[in-house]
Amino acid sequence: MTQYRIETDSLGDINVPAAALWGAQTQRALTLFQFDKERMPSELIVPYAILKKACALANQAQGHLDAQKTALIVRVCDEIIAGQHHDMFPLPVWISGSGTQYNMNVNEVIANRCSQLTHHPLGSATPVHPNDHVNKSQSTNDNFPSAMHMSVVIESYSKLIPSIRLLKDAFSAKVTLWKDIIKIGRTHMQDATPLTLGHEFSGFETMLKESLYRVDSALNEVYALPLGGTAVGTGLNTHAGFAEDAIGQIAELTGQPFIPASNTFALQGSHDALVQFSATLKTLAVALNKIANDIRILACGPRAGIAELILPANEPGSSIMPGKVNPTQCEALTMIALQVMANDTAVTLGGTSGALQMNAYKPLIIRNLLQSIRLLTHGMHSFRNHLLTGLKPDENRIKAHLNQSLMLVTALTPTLGYDKAAAIAHHAHTTGQTLKETALQMGITEHDFEKIVVPQNMLGPHE
Repeated sequence: MTQYRIETDSLGDINVPAAALWGAQTQRALTLFQFDKERMPSELIVPYAILKKACALANQAQGHLDAQKTALIVRVCDEIIAGQHHDMFPLPVWISGSGTQYNMNVNEVIANRCSQLTHHPLGSATPVHPNDHVNKSQSTNDNFPSAMHMSVVIESYSKLIPSIRLLKDAFSAKVTLWKDIIKIGRTHMQDATPLTLGHEFSGFETMLKESLYRVDSALNEVYALPLGGTAVGTGLNTHAGFAEDAIGQIAELTGQPFIPASNTFALQGSHDALVQFSATLKTLAVALNKIANDIRILACGPRAGIAELILPANEPGSSIMPGKVNPTQCEALTMIALQVMANDTAVTLGGTSGALQMNAYKPLIIRNLLQSIRLLTHGMHSFRNHLLTGLKPDENRIKAHLNQSLMLVTALTPTLGYDKAAAIAHHAHTTGQTLKETALQMGITEHDFEKIVVPQNMLGPHE
């Protein structure tokens, strides 16, 4: 049977599991918000511990927190940063729109661990009080959005950006490897003029290069933190210089250029920087969806489709059709892309729903943002490792498609004019003849045809 201890908050007594480091307010939230088991993103835990450590150091530096309490808070925060006690953050996403219970969960865990380290009873708030000391100079209304910004920056630079860069580099390698493989292009899903497979994949490479730039640029707005604004942005119950000191500590601890918000009212009443960043993730998702779908189309077959690309045979593709290989990595990435687009819609709605001095949709916003970062990161890694690395061209198929295409007739247009070239293409298609056979019948000499209709010469402007 679970053993309990009694903790007390401003509403009275409540039973808390005896071994839990959380306290009364966390326990009330666990009781009140039971309709979903999805926890608040784990990516928030370390940024919040960094924030609490920075605040303790800033409070001590100006004589507002004594050395013993500061040292204890810093020690516990370092434990959390190192990966300890993460199971003590059990709250679901769907709690107060400000994240108050989550902030108190952090405060209570730190305070109770301080009690544990000094051999005081859990829940005694001795020698560290969750509100008076751990939460000193703060409100949920300024520290939760600050932790949101911190988590987005940290996860983007440690995971998302490296994943984009690795995928871009993998495409770059294919561009070089396949630069001389000439194939037929396609517009409107119909045959078009030639290009190389390297050309085609250079488009994908550049889409990722531009996405990398967009993500990096969008993060510039996320560096600003509203910490120090407390309840409504005025800084009530802080001291002069607190925000600068605490955020300076955060920047030093994370190695990221976090700065104080130029206007705390803006960043606490709205989350426009995060909405903008979500839109950037959506744009990346759009690019990845296009890339994955194009590869899926080019690999369709292998006998009855385009089949210019050969998928790595990672797994059996069917429970009934032996030997089938499916583009499952493409499917996974496209599903991820659609989910990120949907997440962006949720972030947009959350961002636009703030009222007066606080946006009360913070958990919704950060849950969807961090899920998008997580999905994109792992999706790109999987796509690169399990599909792109082993992807091969079927050069015989590519050559056959090139030679059969009627759109090579475009090379004759400057010599014959559009109408005569079109007549050759239409006649060849109707009769089933090759382009060359029809051209010779319609008065083009074999010498001229062989000289003009050369796919290698159709890959760029005329010299």
